Amino acid sequence: MAKAIPGRYTAEMEGSFVVFVIGMRINRMFAIHKWLPVFTAMGPMIRELYQNPELGFISTEIFWSLRGPILLQYWKSYEQLEKYAREGLHLEAWKNFNKKIGTDGTVGIYHETYVIGPGQYECVYGNMPKFGLAKAGRHIPAVGMKETSRRRMGGENDPAVPTPDNP
Repeated sequence: MAKAIPGRYTAEMEGSFVVFVIGMRINRMFAIHKWLPVFTAMGPMIRELYQNPELGFISTEIFWSLRGPILLQYWKSYEQLEKYAREGLHLEAWKNFNKKIGTDGTVGIYHETYVIGPGQYECVYGNMPKFGLAKAGRHIPAVGMKETSRRRMGGENDPAVPTPDNP
């Protein structure tokens, strides 16, 4: 387990990047023969992505709901994400899903894609290990012009908002 880093930090990314949320939903719990292959297809894809940085994948966080996994991913570009979706292990998993499950309703799959322009994001991490965007990008102290949400978004600080330097 990653060790918490004391203090307040933020993250920086160079240029634009993509936030991609993908997951599966088990709609029929006892149809294990349907959802288990979908679930087990994810591990090899994640390994493939981490082993091949030229594909444009940067990092992922995995979360669990009662109905299945949710992955929060960071990519260098939409073009690289789209290209990966149409080849390799993902293409095979996509074909298998359509062939074995299709629209029968036993397993749901989803994704959301967000293209983030330079400077069009902000984040803060207090007493956290490197996580999310801070793991995908540069992990830097949240001080000075990075101290508040408004400042991280390029605005002036609101003196009425408490900060560690202005409680």
